[in-house]
Amino acid sequence: MIPANETFNGTYPFKPNFTSAPGFRMHYVDEGHGEPIVCLHGEPTWGYIYRKFIPSLSRSHRVIVPDHMGFGKSETPSDREYTLRTHVDNLEALLLGLNLADITLVMQDWGGPIGGGFACRHPDRVKRLCLLNTIVPLGLPLEPDLFPKNMESEWFRWIRKSHDDGSLENVLGHLDVTVLSVMKLLGFENSAAVDQTWIQAYGAHFRTKEDCIGAINFPLDFALGKAQFQTGRPDQAEAVRRKPAMLAEGMRDKAVLPETALTHFRTAFPDGAVIELENAGHYCQEDVPEILIALIEQFVQLR
Repeated sequence: MIPANETFNGTYPFKPNFTSAPGFRMHYVDEGHGEPIVCLHGEPTWGYIYRKFIPSLSRSHRVIVPDHMGFGKSETPSDREYTLRTHVDNLEALLLGLNLADITLVMQDWGGPIGGGFACRHPDRVKRLCLLNTIVPLGLPLEPDLFPKNMESEWFRWIRKSHDDGSLENVLGHLDVTVLSVMKLLGFENSAAVDQTWIQAYGAHFRTKEDCIGAINFPLDFALGKAQFQTGRPDQAEAVRRKPAMLAEGMRDKAVLPETALTHFRTAFPDGAVIELENAGHYCQEDVPEILIALIEQFVQLR
């Protein structure tokens, strides 16, 4: 767990907030006022990936950026299950504890299934969905065929191979030194963003193999076919499909294949806006932050 007041040379200067509602010490940023925008990270990052988004979006909105269990400034309890269902439970405890409504969900990577799970449980609390290189499972007929096909991405082929030969934990269990190479494997394009502070910020949580349990279990939950997508009842999933939605897709993604994300989104949200970002990868928040901030601001204003 990263110390609460660590700012990484002023690049993450936001006041730390904590809740014990999920049953562990969960960190979140809470900046600004107005309708809430909740920004959800994925593997193996934390709220730091939204550091450039928070100042701009919080000028007109209340911006909430949680760190999932096992990441960033949140705890890594050893007695908890690190499954998709558990992460949705944790987010639900946080957002209901804050009594948020009219939420705009900004979701990347595992933030999609986690935020989408919350939306399906509580469609009345969600106003808009903004997807960044991710998928929101909704129990659609194409999902049983589409999601297994995504297992052929470079990332999940590596996950299966490394799990089978026993090397997975040696890489993901030492993210304090391997985090950049792992992010490049998923699709990180903006090498100009990398300096010593960047490396320290993304590696700081992962001091021991025990600290890496969340990052190890995220991909395994899906790769081993254990992930339980939280799609709610059919009427709840259908209510989510009626929400305004946009997808900004980094087309150099090596984890969630662009073909998979685009096909699913266009089926789930036929009236949704799609923006293809040719020079961005899986971590589009790092690759093209200014473009995404402008797109989100426009999306919120228009929809």
